[in-house]
Amino acid sequence: MEALEVLIVCLIVSSAVLVIYVLQPLVEKFLLARKRKAFGAQEDFYRELIAKHIPYFHRLDEEQQAKFLFRTFLFQKAKKFHYVGVRQSPEMPILISAVATQLTLGLEKFSLNYFRDIFVLEHDYHYGYYSLPFMGHVDSSGIYFSWNDFMQGIKNNPDSSNVGLHEMAHALAYVNFVTKTDEDKHFKKEFKNFSKVARPIYQEMQKGRKTLLGEYACTNYHEFWAVSVEMFFENSVRFKHELPQLYAAMANLLNQDPIEQIKYKRNIIYRQIRTTHVVH
Repeated sequence: MEALEVLIVCLIVSSAVLVIYVLQPLVEKFLLARKRKAFGAQEDFYRELIAKHIPYFHRLDEEQQAKFLFRTFLFQKAKKFHYVGVRQSPEMPILISAVATQLTLGLEKFSLNYFRDIFVLEHDYHYGYYSLPFMGHVDSSGIYFSWNDFMQGIKNNPDSSNVGLHEMAHALAYVNFVTKTDEDKHFKKEFKNFSKVARPIYQEMQKGRKTLLGEYACTNYHEFWAVSVEMFFENSVRFKHELPQLYAAMANLLNQDPIEQIKYKRNIIYRQIRTTHVVH
């Protein structure tokens, strides 16, 4: 009798697992469709705001722009934004989410799901025992930004600094290598290849070599990675010219290339002009 009861329990458990296995994709598909419907009502607002503030958005074709907008929406809805000493405005969570999307656009995993909380402060701030003020940081409690510095970063800066991309780069490494909660197979595989190129440059910089990455990139390898991400997006042409192997490794790692995006966009525009000319 006991053997029969065990068999029945095993059958019930197996059936339940099978049902979950079959239903889960259907449920996820249903939920995604609902999210797309909710996004549709706000898409124009997202597009207008992101097109105004995120220059990289204009380098993308229509399909990539649609992907960018929807991922921004999903990222924002998955996070809880906290506003510390700063007046909340509708563009804050959208633009922060857009910068995260820019970084992860070529990857499969983009939610940085370990980080539920994002903290927005008005100005730079002091953190821990450090004497110098912070523009942003990432730790186990969340992602932090100075809003003034964040907005300055998404403009076209002569120094190529972008605190949004910098901190999201830290967060991306954190979820892949520290918590391992949102691992992207491509990113983890290619990071090894990236480091084969990056570490020798980092070590040479620590010995005194000067590069466009600047002295802060020598602080430690984590900062070298984050500064390289900033430069990759903010000063792509110079980066590729001066550190071509590192640029190529970063493009492979993130599965996107800002310079190629520009070329592709120009080709699209050129073809449209030619087509319009032929039609008329």
